[in-house]
Amino acid sequence: MPTASPRILLLTPPLTQLNTPYPATAYIKGFLGGRGYDVTQADLGLQLVLRLFSVDGLRRVFAEIEAGGFDLSDNARRMLRLQHRYLATIGPVIRFLQNKDLTLAPRICHGRFLPEASRFDHVADLETAFGTMGLTDQARHLATLYLEDLADLLKETVGPHFGFSRYAEKLALSATSFEPLHHELEAAPGLLDRMLLEELEPLLARVQPDVVGFTVPFPGNLYGALRLAKHIKEINPATATVMGGGYPNTELRTIQEPRFFDYIDYLTLDDGEGPWLRLLAYLGHSTEQEARQEDVPDGVHCALQAVLYRPPARDQLQRTFLRNEQGQIEYINHPHPDVPHHEVGTPDYSDLPLTEYLSVLEVLNPMHRLWSDGRWNKLTVAHGCYWKRCSFCDVTLDYISRYETAPSTLLVDRIEQIIRQTGQTGFHFVDEAAPPLALRDLAIELLKRRVPITWWGNIRFEKTFSADLCRLLAASGCIAVSGGLEVASDRLLALMEKGVTIAQVARVADGFTQAGIMVHAYLMYGFPTQTAQETIDSLEVVRQLFAAGVVQSGYWHRFSMTAHSPVGKNPAKYQVQAIGPAPAGFAWNDLWHDDPLGADHEAFGPGLAKSLYNYLHHVALDEPLHTWFDFKTPRPSTPRHLVQQALQAPEKPDFTRQNQRLFWLGNAPDIRIEAGKKAPRAVLTCYEQAEDFEVKTTEAAGRWLHQLLTRLSHDYDAKVLLKDAAAGFPTSEGPFEAFLQSPAWALLREKGLLLV
Repeated sequence: MPTASPRILLLTPPLTQLNTPYPATAYIKGFLGGRGYDVTQADLGLQLVLRLFSVDGLRRVFAEIEAGGFDLSDNARRMLRLQHRYLATIGPVIRFLQNKDLTLAPRICHGRFLPEASRFDHVADLETAFGTMGLTDQARHLATLYLEDLADLLKETVGPHFGFSRYAEKLALSATSFEPLHHELEAAPGLLDRMLLEELEPLLARVQPDVVGFTVPFPGNLYGALRLAKHIKEINPATATVMGGGYPNTELRTIQEPRFFDYIDYLTLDDGEGPWLRLLAYLGHSTEQEARQEDVPDGVHCALQAVLYRPPARDQLQRTFLRNEQGQIEYINHPHPDVPHHEVGTPDYSDLPLTEYLSVLEVLNPMHRLWSDGRWNKLTVAHGCYWKRCSFCDVTLDYISRYETAPSTLLVDRIEQIIRQTGQTGFHFVDEAAPPLALRDLAIELLKRRVPITWWGNIRFEKTFSADLCRLLAASGCIAVSGGLEVASDRLLALMEKGVTIAQVARVADGFTQAGIMVHAYLMYGFPTQTAQETIDSLEVVRQLFAAGVVQSGYWHRFSMTAHSPVGKNPAKYQVQAIGPAPAGFAWNDLWHDDPLGADHEAFGPGLAKSLYNYLHHVALDEPLHTWFDFKTPRPSTPRHLVQQALQAPEKPDFTRQNQRLFWLGNAPDIRIEAGKKAPRAVLTCYEQAEDFEVKTTEAAGRWLHQLLTRLSHDYDAKVLLKDAAAGFPTSEGPFEAFLQSPAWALLREKGLLLV
């Protein structure tokens, strides 16, 4: 018989985001909870921050600094002298950032309320940056700088590993050897470590877990996870510890370090649902419900049932590393089928303190603000990437390579369930690249059910995102998209197998912008064989995109060669040479490389960042590109009007889009027939949110339009193609193609009649 359901504790170690929970534990809790398991989750990153940034927490920090004999900078000494002001303001600031006391905003902005250290030395012109955004945003930015001042003090003194979105990240970045982490973990815990363990202990006492799982999405979560696991093993060695997440999936796929398994019993790769089920069964923890899902018949004799429910052998584990009795590392991956995307269940955010998260405003980049400000429910439209060809991406790994979708009806069911649980209607779709047709169907289902949400996510700038589809997505609640322009060079885009061109990116970005959706471009420099000329030409394209107003946000990333990308697997094809690092049994992903045909990529970084910062603020868009660099650069060879010419390219006329679906964003119109000079005329009156308007046409065409728009406004399930509508068009009105060029049709297309 299955044993009693185990007590499972899922932990997010410090630190990911302050504004919203990282979704990994919510996904696994929702999945396991749906199969009868008892699961508790906690965000120890948030709990650590709230303990640290409190009156008691800062008192301990200041006391330890004063007793520690640190060689303090002038800035740190100033903060120590102002410690009474920090103690007086920390509580109100945290409540303000939790949106619990927004009336504090005027004092923060105008009342000399906050003590100021070095982060305030280079404050932007807040009237310019926030003049149209309001007092609360100014105060949120200043309060964030205040916390960053305190973080700087911690890093200089008692918390050298602290960071708001990372914790001891340097110990895990490109950590081919486990030695630095092991050395740090064997040392006595510092003040911040002790605070972290103080948050863990009451949680362990309350839950008394049999199994503890850690999600490690980033390098900055690894140390915290191992420190917590070490403490758990010291308290109760029998507690099974499990780790998964983005960092193991990319960095630890070849792990051979036995000491890692002093802390973690089982390391799982890729999606966690299948490995967790197999591991719990192996540990003897299958639930009755799970056993039934394994097709064990009801009513079987108890003796036979005991055999059927016997824990499976270790070789039945899935995508799991462990250390065997001989101290050797084993990787076990029985070929069980993956849990399909539509069966992973709904993320369960219960028992996370959603009202305690902090909305911070660190930088003035409008897209980065979405990542750090506001409570966003995170959800996936599709598993993996439908393109999965980009040569710089980890396309060989499961999280990219296995592409699966879920029906739009199921996605909206999940959305409604999450809204009921969290009370929040903001959603961040965390796909690698959300598929355009899946987004279309999702948007239609949201509009059909009248589910009002606000959402944003990552896409590819592909031509399927027509202007009409962008308008449909906006109507369903889309406010922003991010996508990879990368190098802004057609030669390199082809080498990357990105599947887009500069002209195409410009037109798609324009479609989103015209629909009121903010566009963020991921930009890349330093791709193999990229020359100085191509780098400057890429910057010129970026300048033109910002000047045209079709991109509102962007960020330059330096190319990194990873072990699981096409470039990393075949450097010679891309004319680069892998030069290290040498494997040392632990992490293996980021590879060093020489690029003999490329430019001095390192030299371009500061100038690219500086130019983009100015373009974001609509400054210096006409300045020569060489002014951003302190060395000689070539003149751009990109045509000066490349983007404008792409935007002026004519769109396909409607009569060439016969197989596309008609969708009407408006309400059912009223119709009246008026006498005309030669024949009766039809007048359709459309009553919309912001305005009413009239469409005038012939009586027969008017009655046809009225019937069509009424049907479209009431029957969202009717997939009326343009050719279907044409079949019912009155023959007395002449060719349908001619009507598609009439003023009446043009007005309706402008007001919300879409072809998607």
